[in-house]
Amino acid sequence: MATLKVIIDIEASNAIKQAFIYIRKNSLQNAEKVKADIFSCIKQLSDNPHRHAADKYRLNNDPAFRAFEIHKFRITYHVSINEIRVIRIRHTQMNPLFY
Repeated sequence: MATLKVIIDIEASNAIKQAFIYIRKNSLQNAEKVKADIFSCIKQLSDNPHRHAADKYRLNNDPAFRAFEIHKFRITYHVSINEIRVIRIRHTQMNPLFY
């Protein structure tokens, strides 16, 4: 099976940038670690896109939408035949969005 290309939507990309800016106010080292760990996990999705559970906040999910948490951030992504698309990155203390 060929590895799938991982695409990060602009909204998700903006969310991680804002999180980095916020964490950096207290610690550049922590901000760099969180960002590196998130991107490392996202990169690993191409090798095994079904490694994480179906997104419990997705209404009528057909397991194409999946999610995982790292450093109190929830990363939601969609797996299709051609690609993996990261659609949302949010802090876990934020109210969940049902979609």
